[in-house]
Amino acid sequence: MKAAKKSQSANPSQAARKSRAAAKNRAAKKPESGTPKAGKTPAPRRKAVGQTGASKPAGKGLHPYNPMNRDYDFDELIKVEPRLKRFVKPNPYGNLSVDFADPQAVKALNSALLGHHYDIQAWDIPEGFLCPPVPGRADYIHHLADLLADGGKIPKGQKVSVLDIGTGANGIYPLVGHKSFGWHFVATDIDPVSLENFGTIIRANKLDSKIALRLQGQAKHTFSGIIQSGERYDASMCNPPFHASLEEATAGTQKKLKNLAASKGVKHDTKLKLNFGGQKAELWCEGGELRFLEDMIRESQQFADQCQWFTSLVSKSDNLRPCRRLLQKLEAESVRVIEMHQGNKITRVLAWSFLTDEQRKLWSKFKA
Repeated sequence: MKAAKKSQSANPSQAARKSRAAAKNRAAKKPESGTPKAGKTPAPRRKAVGQTGASKPAGKGLHPYNPMNRDYDFDELIKVEPRLKRFVKPNPYGNLSVDFADPQAVKALNSALLGHHYDIQAWDIPEGFLCPPVPGRADYIHHLADLLADGGKIPKGQKVSVLDIGTGANGIYPLVGHKSFGWHFVATDIDPVSLENFGTIIRANKLDSKIALRLQGQAKHTFSGIIQSGERYDASMCNPPFHASLEEATAGTQKKLKNLAASKGVKHDTKLKLNFGGQKAELWCEGGELRFLEDMIRESQQFADQCQWFTSLVSKSDNLRPCRRLLQKLEAESVRVIEMHQGNKITRVLAWSFLTDEQRKLWSKFKA
């Protein structure tokens, strides 16, 4: 045994080759730390909103700099929104939570989260309008920030202009985006009632100069009639309607409520009357999500040099492939799919640009 070891040490070049080969094999099996997968956007280093320490919060699988990526502090949230108190109860696992099947509970929680983390006051929506969870909306904003940074520094301030397609009555994307990074937003919708409600929230928080509202008067268009001549947007964002009809939306919501009831160990009331109110444009459109995405992609080509990145949520993974084929046909320069995680749930952001890498670098340089 000693002789074998001595022989090996006497041939350092052979040992070095073996060492390099072993290292190469290890690298092939395990990607280098910090190296993004192909098609994914690298997340630059930055501090989370409201985070003072250097360590990243652990918890819900949200973006590491999302301030809601940890258990809710209901004592603090109730201080901001006292109405929340009556909805907070232990769940089957013994943890404090709210009934996410109860729209009033979700609305109170949203109001508390927006007030606690973003200092948004007087947030409310009319009955029957979409009340999306704030943490997931904030995640889209943080991933968009990473996309705009593209491995560098997060762009901040009023010079960064973002277009929110279908802002709804809640307006969460512009509120969180401005409060997190100081971006200027143009928020659009085809429903005047939604814009009127969001306008009330904007004025109550003195954000008139930070968030502009525009009514889309042509239901079949996304950017036409909204993007004006000479305007430049760093990004557009959208949460498209994902159902093709009222019946499909009703069935989808009933299934969601049934799953929520099962998680609490109770029976779902199938006779429950669902009030979709002003949610038509938010929940369904002719052709569903895929038709909406394909129409938006085609129309985006007309404004190729006026927006650095076009982005949209894609709820159904099967819709990614036809969208990517269409973008290839339209000769988009860059296409990326960004995965967002929340517990076991995965959603995706499809991002595309008609600008070359060099053009985007110049864009960022002159916008700074």
